[in-house]
Amino acid sequence: MSAAIYRIKKNKKYARRRALFFIVLILLMAIFNADSIWRFFYPLPYHDLTLKYARAYNQDPYLLSAMMKAESSFNPRAVSEKGARGLMQIMPETAQSVAGQLGYHDFSPDQLFIPEININIGAWYLSNLSDEFNGNVILMLAAYNGGPGNVTEWLEADKSGGIKEIDQIPFPETRHYIQKVLMYHKIYTRLYSQGGG
Repeated sequence: MSAAIYRIKKNKKYARRRALFFIVLILLMAIFNADSIWRFFYPLPYHDLTLKYARAYNQDPYLLSAMMKAESSFNPRAVSEKGARGLMQIMPETAQSVAGQLGYHDFSPDQLFIPEININIGAWYLSNLSDEFNGNVILMLAAYNGGPGNVTEWLEADKSGGIKEIDQIPFPETRHYIQKVLMYHKIYTRLYSQGGG
C-alpha cells in the first residue's frame, strides 16, 4: 500500500473517531444539561413583568409567556396583518377599551409597543375572558384568538353541552393557535416552575 493511500485511510479513520467523539459529547451534554438547552430555545423574556401582571390578575405566568411566544415570539414591535400589536398581539380597539378601565389616560395604540403596557392589557383581558368562560383555558384562548363573540356563537350552536375539546373549534387557525399555546405552556411550566421561575 502506498504511503498516500495509507494516510488517506488513517485520516478517514481519525475523522470518524473525532466525529463519533463529538456526537457522544453532545449527547452527554444534552442528557446532563437538557434544561439549559431547552431554555435556550424557550427563554422567558419579560418574566418580571409577566409575573407582576399574572399575579395582579390571578393568571398563570407561564400561560402568558406561552401566549407571547405564540403571538409574537417575544417581539415587542410585532404587528400582525390584521393590525394586532406588540408582545401579546392586542388589537388597538380592544386595547383602547381596556386601557380606559386600567386608567391609561390619552392612550395611543403605539403604546402597545411598550412591553409593560402590552402585558398589563393582555393579562387583564385574559383575566376578563377567564371570568366570562369560567376559567376554561381552551375557551379563553379561543376567545383571545378568535374573539369572544365567535366563541359564544360556537357554544350556542353546539348542542353537545359546550366545547370541551380543541378539535370542536370551527376555526382551523384558532385550533392551531390553542394547540401551540398549550404546548408552549407545558414546556415553560416544566422548565421554569420547579424553583427556577
